[in-house]
Amino acid sequence: MSAARPTDLMRALAEAARLAQRAPSVFNTQPWRWRVGSNALELLREPDRTLEVTDPAGRQLLLSCGAALHHARLGLTAAGRRITVTRFPDPGSPDLLARIDVRGRAEPDERVRRLRGAVPRRRTDRRPFGAAPVPEAALRRLREAAEGEETDLHLLHSEQIPTLAAAATKAAAAERADPAYRRALDEWTHRPTGSGDGVPADTAVPAGPRTVPVRDFAPDGTAGLATGPGDDNGTAYAILHGPGDTAVEWLRAGEALSAVLLTAVVEGLGAAPMSDVLEVEESRLMVQGLLRTGRPYLALRIGVPVAAEAPPPTPRRRPDTVIGFPPAPG
Repeated sequence: MSAARPTDLMRALAEAARLAQRAPSVFNTQPWRWRVGSNALELLREPDRTLEVTDPAGRQLLLSCGAALHHARLGLTAAGRRITVTRFPDPGSPDLLARIDVRGRAEPDERVRRLRGAVPRRRTDRRPFGAAPVPEAALRRLREAAEGEETDLHLLHSEQIPTLAAAATKAAAAERADPAYRRALDEWTHRPTGSGDGVPADTAVPAGPRTVPVRDFAPDGTAGLATGPGDDNGTAYAILHGPGDTAVEWLRAGEALSAVLLTAVVEGLGAAPMSDVLEVEESRLMVQGLLRTGRPYLALRIGVPVAAEAPPPTPRRRPDTVIGFPPAPG
């Protein structure tokens, strides 16, 4: 059956879904798809893209989908659309995560325009950052970005960073010793040609001494991204966290992640999520111990880049495999 002829609003909704393809996701799995309606855009998860070894409960999947939701929201509001968002609108459809309804027109504010403009420039940067500290004013704006999405951002004090480093080291050792993890890592770093997902070697950095270790996406020595002259001495580390463990809270955490990462771009900073420190229970408890209250959703490293060029973008799935339109009547 052929698709219905799209209206101007439907085209705007589809454009927002295409923008959301640039959202970050764990292992670049992009575990979402979109349904375009006459005046609404629906976000659905793809359970078969769950990382069964590192994310069996699908929490990081929800976080990834939340980042895509925030990107789509930005696309619509920056285009002058007034929207409302309903998260988990249908209890009978657990894969339906959110619906964005367009309610009319509204002039976007400058902050929305800046964040929308940051989407094509955002990269996950695993290279060491420089010795220059992240300005306090920028850190404050990152924290405010998270709070605007009903999630908190805890910035680690200097005496807490060794604990995060120990948690990352433990997680890496435990995962390297797990054959199932090594198979999953190989699957998502050696994707079939044209799959449009995964973490290719040219976006990975070689393993080496770091203040806080980062996940080694190329243990076979094929990493194609030079580490550069950075020493990580000025890097700030943070933990996205909230009070609970519900699906809505994980989705909101993903929206906060998107807001924080795009704000970092606006501030001229580099950033990279660190989900590995939460994938092993012992390490997760160490990270949780760095918080006064609440549950950690994700760790982040943030810093002043020293390399002149940004890391290459990771691949993206074709829009026609992710975005669906309603069938034509009759």
